[in-house]
Amino acid sequence: MTARTQSSITVSADHDNWVLFNASPDILQQIRSFPALQPARALRDTAIRAIFLIDAQIDHTTGLYMLREHRQPLELWCHALVREDLMSGNPLLRVLEHYCGVNWRDVSLGDSGFNMEGVPGLHFTALPLISNAPPYSPHRDRPQPGDNVGVTITDTASGKRLFYAPGLGQMEPHVWTAMQAADCVLVDGTLWSDDEMIALGASQKTSRAMGHLPQSGPGGMLEWLDQLPASTRKVLIHINNTNPILDEDSPQREALTRRGIEVAHDGMEIEL
Repeated sequence: MTARTQSSITVSADHDNWVLFNASPDILQQIRSFPALQPARALRDTAIRAIFLIDAQIDHTTGLYMLREHRQPLELWCHALVREDLMSGNPLLRVLEHYCGVNWRDVSLGDSGFNMEGVPGLHFTALPLISNAPPYSPHRDRPQPGDNVGVTITDTASGKRLFYAPGLGQMEPHVWTAMQAADCVLVDGTLWSDDEMIALGASQKTSRAMGHLPQSGPGGMLEWLDQLPASTRKVLIHINNTNPILDEDSPQREALTRRGIEVAHDGMEIEL
């Protein structure tokens, strides 16, 4: 099986100015493996212009500690509920104030979307997802709109769209509309089956209870991806180490290949 680091992506329209989506615990290894993020124009230089957090989960935020020696405050985009969790239940942002600090930008939910200063050529539209909040959140097991978001990233020159949602527990009409409009979907591939963690003795919770739509079974992710246009590129990301699709020779992986569904891997590049 191919080894993988934890789920983070970067996006850019001009290959010079990048947005980091989620800061995983493996962020330093990921940055080292992608030279475009280290242009070396000055001491501790970076091409990362902004960081977008889709939720407050540990696997999407711990890497911020690794970026604490940034020369300026981190430009951090997230919903107000995510910021609240990172100021209280897991006070990561308070710790960063003793280092580089943070310029927080509130992520609005809605059709109009927003642009990011210093990131030309890209437009972002965030939408609420039904998933789950972290264990340290007051919204655990009763998530509120904004605890988890998906985002459509549009190249303003070409009009091409990427839909990104590594944590998606339930398909809602507005989410499905965004997926159908995208040229590429990069979506939740955490678990193959709903009872995967229970069957392995790793947890007492189902995939859906954890906030992740399983790939298989009625109403699973595969059924939804099968309904997308043939021209849509379909990629699973945020894959748990229990998921059999990580084994390139497994029947589950073969089922994805038949459907034209890809499995994200380190160093994967997607051009739209």
